[in-house]
Amino acid sequence: MIRKTLAAAALSTAALLAAPAFAQEADIVDTAIAAGNFTTLAAALDAAGLVETLKGEGPFTVFAPTDAAFAALPAGTVENLLLPENREQLAAILTYHVVPGMVMSTDLTEGMTATTVQGADVTITLEGGPKINGATISQPDIMASNGVIHVIDSVIMPPAN
Repeated sequence: MIRKTLAAAALSTAALLAAPAFAQEADIVDTAIAAGNFTTLAAALDAAGLVETLKGEGPFTVFAPTDAAFAALPAGTVENLLLPENREQLAAILTYHVVPGMVMSTDLTEGMTATTVQGADVTITLEGGPKINGATISQPDIMASNGVIHVIDSVIMPPAN
């Protein structure tokens, strides 16, 4: 009896781990929140008023910095950006991480540029692993119902105007 229960539990767990159904049914925001390592990004999207946009139809490609990427910024940077008076600057930084359309990792080529929602271009390099503006893409191609997320290890900043 115990053996059957353990076998059933193992099969159920394996099926859950193998089935990315939730990620494909959830939008970009909900997929990022469910991953658990994007709490700062989620708070920043909310503070910038971008949650509804990234829950929209899309498709969007989001280069998503992890909580560790935000933590690596100079002390006080995140807290300062989350202030209401810095909403425009925060929105510019966040939209610099978003490219309209669906860009999969297999689409990336050396020296490729893409125009972000913010308006400035980002550059992809492949030597030593895929990078966007020097930030390493540590986990590519996380599917969502309205696009794709590529996890990056640092926050990329738009060029100064």
